[in-house]
Amino acid sequence: MAENASTSPEPTRRDFLYLATGATAGVAGIGAVWPFVAQLQPDASQLALASVEVNITSIQRGQAITVMWRGRPVFVRHRTEEEITAARGVQLSQLPDPQSDDARHKANRGQWLVLVGVCTHLGCVPIGTAGDFKGWFCPCHGSHYDTSGRIRRGPAPRNLEIPPYEFVSDTSIRIG
Repeated sequence: MAENASTSPEPTRRDFLYLATGATAGVAGIGAVWPFVAQLQPDASQLALASVEVNITSIQRGQAITVMWRGRPVFVRHRTEEEITAARGVQLSQLPDPQSDDARHKANRGQWLVLVGVCTHLGCVPIGTAGDFKGWFCPCHGSHYDTSGRIRRGPAPRNLEIPPYEFVSDTSIRIG
């Protein structure tokens, strides 16, 4: 008996069943979790919209267009002098989310405003040239934005988001 105590015992059928059960449970666990992990990846149609170029030649002063970028609406607005003057005349102390008009557009391009068209309250899409400040109005819960996309009244906590964008030329903007 002393000889058997010094050597390792032979694997038994029970040991094999433990290993097989553990391996099967591991594979089943990975198989169960895989769909949840895969659904976190962006849709292939969204990946194609990582950036979008917008031709702005046909947008007249006072008009706006909506383009889709990463599955979200983006407002491109060609502001009038009156809209720019009204936006610059607002005291920052009157704003729930203080931000100057100059911080909301590219330098020397104050007539162009590019905003993500999603209300910062609950994600609705505001209506353009509407509301008390003639900017955007979210009819779902009553948020009013001015002509610079800043929240002025209502439950929205922040200004409309500014996406990353650049002027590729005098007639084209690249968003994203």
